[in-house]
Amino acid sequence: MSFSNELMKGIWKENPLFVIVLGTCPALAVSTSVENGIGMGIAATFVLVCSNIVVAAVRKFVPDSVRIAVYIVIIASFVTIVDLIMSAYFRTLYQALGIFIPLIVVNCIILGRAEAFASRNSIFLSIADGIGMGGGFTLALLMIGTVRELLGNGSILGYNLLGASYIPTLVMILPPGAFLTYGALTAIVNSLKKG
Repeated sequence: MSFSNELMKGIWKENPLFVIVLGTCPALAVSTSVENGIGMGIAATFVLVCSNIVVAAVRKFVPDSVRIAVYIVIIASFVTIVDLIMSAYFRTLYQALGIFIPLIVVNCIILGRAEAFASRNSIFLSIADGIGMGGGFTLALLMIGTVRELLGNGSILGYNLLGASYIPTLVMILPPGAFLTYGALTAIVNSLKKG
């Protein structure tokens, strides 16, 4: 295992959303726009990297009988930091993401990486895993958000790209649009991986 292999694994080979299919609930709920997708991705990446570091550092000192509870407390601590920072400095984004920021505590990607990777590997490799998985999650949210915002509003980050004559496909910013976009992108990514 090398740092670069662990880093790239999460972005393409084992992308949390498109390949492993973890963290779909927040991905579908918050990806109505590019801004929301990037905000959620950065928040989750911060928690993932920081919790991986701490879990890797304490892994030899935590008894197996309480390891999941310890991991959740570690993750919850970093989620609280993100929640407070976003509430103070990124109020509009914080309100748009709503309950999904505190729910990062129980995000399958973060707890799964703490249990499956950080608890078994060095801090160095756990940092790479956190950055890679978080980067892959952010990239997937960016892709989903781009498609949904472009087709649902005709714009990206508030810039109208499809012209004034474009009639928005409102279903794309509603829950069915999230499922359609996610399914299509998952199929495309997995077919590219095979070919």
